[in-house]
This record gives sequence, structure tokens and C-alpha cells, in this order.
Amino acid sequence: MAALFTEDPLFRRIRKHAEQRLAKISKEDRGTRTKAYKKFLTLENKMLRRYHRQGDSGIRVTRSRAIIIDVLVETIYKDAINEATKDSKPPYKISIIATGGYGRGELCPFSDIDLLFLYPDTLRGRANKQYQEKLTEAILYPLWDLGLKVGHASRSIKETLIEAKSEVKSKNAILDTRLITGDRGLFQRFSRAIDRFLTREDTSHYLRERFASQTARRRKQGDSVYVQEPDVKNGVGCLRDFQNILWMSRVRFGTGDFSAILKRGYIKRARAKQLQEAYSFLLRVRNEIHFRSSRPTDLLDLEAQPLVAWNLGYRQKNIFDRVETFMQVFYGHADVILNVSRYLEAKLAKSDLPDRTPIRFFDVIRAHKGLSEKPRIIDGFVFSDGSITPQDQNVFKRDPVRLIRVFRHMQQYKATLNLDLKNLISESVPLITRRVIEDSSASSAMRAILQSAGDVHRALIEMHDTRVLGRFIPEWQKLTCLVQHEYYHRYTADIHTLNTIKELDRIFNERDRLADQYRNALRQAQYPNLLYLILLLHDIGKGIAIKNHALNGVAIAEPILQRLEVPEDLRGQILFIIRHHLEMARFWQRFDLDDPKTPESFAEFVRDANQLALLYVHTYCDACGTSEGLWNEYKNTLHSRLYRETFEVLKNKSALNDQSRERKMSAYETIKERGITDISGDEIEAHFSLLPERYFVHHTIPEIELHIRMINRLLTNIHEAESLGSLVPIIDWHDDLERSMTVVNVVTWDRAGLFYRLAGAFALAGLNILSSKAISRSDHITIDTFYVSEPQGGVVENPNARKVFSKAVNDAL
Repeated sequence: MAALFTEDPLFRRIRKHAEQRLAKISKEDRGTRTKAYKKFLTLENKMLRRYHRQGDSGIRVTRSRAIIIDVLVETIYKDAINEATKDSKPPYKISIIATGGYGRGELCPFSDIDLLFLYPDTLRGRANKQYQEKLTEAILYPLWDLGLKVGHASRSIKETLIEAKSEVKSKNAILDTRLITGDRGLFQRFSRAIDRFLTREDTSHYLRERFASQTARRRKQGDSVYVQEPDVKNGVGCLRDFQNILWMSRVRFGTGDFSAILKRGYIKRARAKQLQEAYSFLLRVRNEIHFRSSRPTDLLDLEAQPLVAWNLGYRQKNIFDRVETFMQVFYGHADVILNVSRYLEAKLAKSDLPDRTPIRFFDVIRAHKGLSEKPRIIDGFVFSDGSITPQDQNVFKRDPVRLIRVFRHMQQYKATLNLDLKNLISESVPLITRRVIEDSSASSAMRAILQSAGDVHRALIEMHDTRVLGRFIPEWQKLTCLVQHEYYHRYTADIHTLNTIKELDRIFNERDRLADQYRNALRQAQYPNLLYLILLLHDIGKGIAIKNHALNGVAIAEPILQRLEVPEDLRGQILFIIRHHLEMARFWQRFDLDDPKTPESFAEFVRDANQLALLYVHTYCDACGTSEGLWNEYKNTLHSRLYRETFEVLKNKSALNDQSRERKMSAYETIKERGITDISGDEIEAHFSLLPERYFVHHTIPEIELHIRMINRLLTNIHEAESLGSLVPIIDWHDDLERSMTVVNVVTWDRAGLFYRLAGAFALAGLNILSSKAISRSDHITIDTFYVSEPQGGVVENPNARKVFSKAVNDAL
């Protein structure tokens, strides 16, 4: 630790200067000394402020202040010894030890000064006790007189260890200790005792406790780096996250720095340097907050941000531009700390640790019978025990589209990304080039991610944390770390957007009054899951400006929808909601709902029940994702009343039917123009005339073409066959890797119980049915589509499954 204060010429110069000035002050009487000490601290603080304003790093400034306080404590200690002993020999020696942040040598301008007065374990007798009290007061009173906030404890080595055993905060404090002055031999015995204590303690318990504590603290702080008013000390991705890594390393490896972490290859040296630079930047921000407020505050509130940004060198004249630029840098550094600290916490809490969890009899039986899940290799990834790991380090280099598909696999298999895989994904982000962005299979995988009702937020937050989301949708990247200068918004634009998606997941998953209410409304929409894509893009216009962001969002979103290959008839609905996503709340805030003309006017504006349902649920998710408490029962009542009454107005209108007819005619013209090899125009026309309009709404052009070919094969078999064998169904299997499932189409004659027989055949084949749809032509030919997976999820890989299914279907029919 001493090397920290000699490695830099600045530190040596500060110590020498302080020692020279304080040596003169020490010769004065007590009253004069106090005034002189105050003047000394005032001048030293001005010097520190000057270093800070000149651009010195946060680490340098905090260590410089620690040195100044060190010299002050040393001087006061010598004076206290002289006063307590009256030139006689002290009855015993003590050590004055810095703990906590001061012990790390990081002391912000108005931070607490934590001291431990360490006494020998053999201390006995009333006289010795009186000497202890007298000496302690002689040191503390001058420090208090100077206006310093001093936390202190007077203990022996034994008492210190007992306290550390009983209270985690005390244990953390002794992990950062440093001798300021006093008996070096006593301090060395103290250091050895701590090392023995940490070795003998239940290391795994402490590390897991720290891991759990960090999770709880982050949740309390909003579980996001991107809050509008971050707490620089205790916020998510802030100073405490970095410090926690050092505590865990101290307990785990016996050294509270990055040397052991680097030696074991947990992170690369460049990443460690990036982490330390981020930490130093946050210290610099904290120093500025302290200097500005002249008190130990850690909240970077909205009022402080413009001046803090200016004083740290962000000199844009427009106050909003200045704050945005500064806060984006702040969030970027905090994001580095959060991602690396989460990764290292998990590694330190898990890796190589003896597991003290009791072994259960059931676990032994499972292991003996080989019931644990066997690893599976799919698309270059290893799936085992609910975790995904890369098959090798080149998995993304061989196929960069996997950088999108891996999140669909995670979603489909209900798995988590292994820490090393997350790290590899982050490092591989540059592989997402324009070719990947415009790749059809990548777009298909992204659409599949956004269609998995109830489980979208988990995938998108991982994509965001690994920087894949902003890379794959470059327009969305502009929302990252974007401060929203609006009263109600607590989060940056990117996190607000992801929070709205989290709220939609809740609507699909939970069973409470509000979730039921909005889920029932979504059922009125043709494509309820379409709302995920709408929410993802609804604030995309804020990348240009907050003002008119809804209108700007339409222009930005349209090429994104084309790139993602969203069907053209759906793009209009999406763009309508983006353009008007604020209108429903404005309507019930502005107009009288008791007036019958109000729902009529809104019905004329929204046009159809489908768009009404999407806008209704969108408005609720948008508000809930803005800040806690923004939505209340009164707003919900007005919002729901406008929805119900508008829905009644629209219920008898035929706009939805008109859209279905338009979709059917568009599909017919497209297929007729393209043509299908060896199939007559009459057969194509018959297919369109024999099916209801809803079929053409829910099927794509390639699916319709496939069904026409399958029906042609069925009719050909009937014409050529001489027996009932012609009734054998036509089956088509297609692996959809992007959506991590297999699509099975079955075309045959309709008959009683057909659907249940097909479902039973899949069960015999050992496959899971994820979803299905069935429709019959008026000539009794039925088209059944099943979306299936292996029992553990994913595409059907078992070669026998198809044979078993086909045999079961033939036997049943």
C-alpha cells in the first residue's frame, strides 16, 4: 500500500510540503495550532481543487488528499503523545490505522475519515484505560475542531477480529487497512492476524454473501446504470461495484488488487485498464460534486449536472447538449464497471470454490442413474444444465449471424448465457457488419425473438448489455445513454424502451387485475405480439431530438421494418402507433369522456379495433416504463373507459374485413404473377376461393405456395392411386433455425378427430408442440401446421422422430 504514495512525484511533493508546514504549526500552543491547522487545510483544499480543475485524474486527487490527512494525523498524534505523557515514556505503543476508503488511499474532498486506534491485546488496569481515553480524545478533538467527519474505533487485535466476525461491514472495513502512524510492529501483527482470519473463515460463504448483497443493492438502486440522477458512490455500475471486486479478491486470493485476477486470466489486461480508467473517472465526478456542494454528497442530480459537466470540461453552450454529452460518457464508464464487476463477482463467487451445500439423497440417485441432462451441441453452441457455452472461440467468426441467433436459442431453450460466452459475444460485436444487418436469416431470428410472448425482455437486455442490439439496429444505438430532459422520465431512452417491453412481458405472464385487463384487450388485436416491435421502435425518433420524436420515429422506423422483412400490410399499423403513441393519453386528458362525441371522435382517429387495442396497451406500457408511480388508478380508469367506449363504436365497422380482403387479393396477385411450376392457374384460383380470408392474413406468401404444392401432390396421388393408400397425408418438415424450432405442415382429407390424432402422433415421436394452427378448405382438404421442438427445446434433430411420427399418422388415419 505504501507504494501507492511514492509511485508518483506529485505524491512525494505533497507529503514533503505538508510536513514542512505542519512542523512549524506543531510548535505553537493548542489554540493557535487549531487556527493554523484550519488555514493549512483551506490552502491544501485550494491546491487540490486546482489540480482537479487542471484535469488531474480522480485517483490522483483522492490520493493526494489522503496524503494530506495522513500528515495531519501524524502531526496531531505526536502532539497528543507529548501531552498525554508529559515527556515520560508512554505505557504502551499503539497504531493509528486508516480503514475503508481512507485505508485504500482514496479520500474525496469531504469524505469520512475512518480511523482505527489499535491497542495491544494485553492492555489491563485503570491507569492504562485512562491513558487510552486521554490519547484518543487528544487526537479526535483537533480533527473534529477542523470540521472533519471522523469515524473511529478503539480496539485490540482480538476485539477487531471479533467485530469482523459478527458484522460484514466491519469485515469489509478491515480489508482496506493502512498504517498511518504509530507502532509498525503492532500493525504487522495485526496484518498477519487478518490474513489468518481470512484464511480460516468460510471464504465461500463470504463471497456468496457479497454476490447476493450486490444483487440486492443494485435492485434497490433501480437495477440500471441509466438512471437520470445516479448515486456516484452506491449506484449501479458506480464506485461500490468496483470496490466490491477488490474485497472479494482480497478474501479469495489474499490480495486486494487486480494482480491475482489478471494472473488467473479472469479478464484481459486491456479490460482491467479500461475498468480502472472508468473508476478514476467516477472518482473525478465525485470530487467535483464534493467541491461544488462543499459537503459529502454523492447524488449527481439534474440541477448539478450542467455545472458539473462544465467544470469537467464539457463546454457546449447549449445546456442540453452539454449534459447529454457528459452523461453519455458517465454512463459509458459506469456500464464498463457494471459489466466487468458482474462478470468477476460471478467468477469469484463460483470458480473453484468448495461447495458446502449439503448433498441430497435425490441428487445421488440422479447421478447414479445418469439422469442429469446430457450436453447437446446445436448451431455451434453447447447446451448443458440450462447454460449455453461456445463450442470454440471461433463460433462467431465462422458464422456472424449466430450473434443474433444465440439470443433466440437462449430464449427458446429457457437457458442462460455462460459468462465466457457473454464475454465472447461482446468481443465479437465488430463482426456484425452491414452484411449481417441486411441478412434475411438474421432478420428472421430477430423477428422470432420479438414474437416470443412473455420472454422478450430477457433476450433484449442481454443483447443490449453485450452491445449487439445497437450494432444490429444502428438507428437504435442513438438511444443508448440518451438523457431525457423530461420531468417524469427516470431512465435514459434505451432503458425506458426496454422497461416498456418488460411491462409487456408482465402482461403476458402475470395473473393480476391490471395484467388480465390489458391481456384481454390484446386478444382483440390480430397480432398481439406485434406490440413488442412497436415498443422497441416507439421512441426511435429521440435519437434526432425529443421534440417531434414521434414524427421523426416514423421516418427512421420505416427502413428498419423493411430490413427486418416485416410484411408490408403490418408496417402501416406499426408506423401508425409510433406516430400516435402519445395521442390516447392526451385524448382522455383533454376531452370530456361524458360527452358521447369523444369516443366517436377517437374512433374516427384510430380507425379500427386492431389499432385501438395496440395503442391502448402501448400507452399503459409506455407510462409504466417511464417511472414508478407515474400510472395510477385514476389514470387507468380514464384510459380504460376511453378504450371500452371507442371499441363499442368500432365493433360494428368493417375496416378489419376490408383489410383482410385486401391482404387476400394482394397475395393472389403476387402468387399469380410469380407462378408455381407445374401447377395450373385454375388450381391456384381454387385455393384462394376455397379458403376463408383469415387464412391469407395469418400465412406468408412462401407458406401459401408450399400449401398449394402439397395439395397438388395430394390430388395427384388420388388420381394415380388404385386403393385407399391415396388417403395417406402429405407431410412437410422444415427446420427454422432462426426461431429454434421445426415447422411441420400436414395436408390431408378432413375427418373427425384429425387434429387430436396428429397431436398424439407427435407425442409418440417424443416431440413438444409449441403452437399450432389448422384450417380447412370448403372441399374438405385440411391444412394443419405444427411448431414443434425436441423435449429440451430447439429444432428436431432425432432422425427417428420423423419416422415414428409418419408411422403413427398412417396407422391412426
